Amino acid sequence: MQTVTLKPSKEKSLLRRHPWIYANAIDRVDGKPAPGATVLVRAHDGRFLARGAYSPQSQIRVRVWSFDEHEPIDHAFFKRRVQRSVAHRTTMVSGTGAVRLVFGEADGLPGLIVDYYVADTAEAGAAPRGQLVCQFMAAGVEAWKDAIVAALTGATGCPNVYERSDVSIRDKEGLEQTTGVLAGDAPPATLIANENGVRYHVDVPNGHKTGFYVDQRDNRALVAQYAADRDVLNCFCYTGGFSLAALKGGAKRVVSIDSSGDALALAQQNVAANGFDAERATWLDADAFKTLRRLVDEGERFDLIVLDPPKFAPTRDSVDRAARAYKDINLSGFKLLRPGGLLFTYSCSGAIDMDLFQKIVAGAAADAKVDARILKRLGAGVDHPLLAAFPEGEYLKGLLLQIV
Repeated sequence: MQTVTLKPSKEKSLLRRHPWIYANAIDRVDGKPAPGATVLVRAHDGRFLARGAYSPQSQIRVRVWSFDEHEPIDHAFFKRRVQRSVAHRTTMVSGTGAVRLVFGEADGLPGLIVDYYVADTAEAGAAPRGQLVCQFMAAGVEAWKDAIVAALTGATGCPNVYERSDVSIRDKEGLEQTTGVLAGDAPPATLIANENGVRYHVDVPNGHKTGFYVDQRDNRALVAQYAADRDVLNCFCYTGGFSLAALKGGAKRVVSIDSSGDALALAQQNVAANGFDAERATWLDADAFKTLRRLVDEGERFDLIVLDPPKFAPTRDSVDRAARAYKDINLSGFKLLRPGGLLFTYSCSGAIDMDLFQKIVAGAAADAKVDARILKRLGAGVDHPLLAAFPEGEYLKGLLLQIV
């Protein structure tokens, strides 16, 4: 077995069961492990620590498969891990046709994301039994791709697997970005998934992430809960996830902003697919930052605002710039709220933790000269579990605030 030996005292994070080993923690590598090869990880004194996947081009040099010295990394290992992930979702998630089936490190499969879209069978041309969509973002899962695909189809009964590994993190792993069919049929141009009674068009081949923001399911339901008879503003709306939830919840009117005309076109199809009154929905193909400031200048007011921007801080080097951007949009959001109004604000930047995000939002409220109270801290649903030893897994942070 090819072996990675750590520098003295560098085993502490592994003893806490953190699943990453950085390059600067490694003393030596015995052998010449290929990208994705399984290596034995030992402390400097020779103690067994873990088995993991080796990635020679990544700063995350090893991603841990198992802390069990007696657990081999083979086809049976991946079958067990996938079956465990599927069983968790089966018992914990209901009321949705879109679910995060595998969430990387939290499911013991670091670098792997799998979303499962259970197609609405009433939609003509929908792929039978839905669609599995995978992102292989690290050398280890890339090396075991065939075994993982076989385990997924076996555990779910879904024959259709599509790859959306067109993500920049693969560049850091020395892997080419790629998309395409891995098993079964290609996804239809738009697959329809039903979530909490709302039908959503999902563009698997070309949409953001795997085609849909599965991680915001519970937060969309919360918006629907509070939307009745309110004027709603949804910024960075993409294909209208929060907008449709607000319409489902009985919003008086919903104004939605996004800079992608294609996304807005799909959003309007979603309105029609659900039979919602199109007169209650306004779609603005525009820059959200500029439009927010314009609405403030025009004296517009809303009862409920959603700010769900793209990732402003992809790396730690961009945190300061991202903090300014988050403060900018939240400042406008507070200014646009009526007294008693609700602000749902989010960050999906892993480099910005909840404490910093709350500090940024509090600063925006102070600059807007409003008193805002936090009603609830928000995040992804139970299909996005977090390892207690891996805070890096909590990429989605949100706050529900009310103007006092």
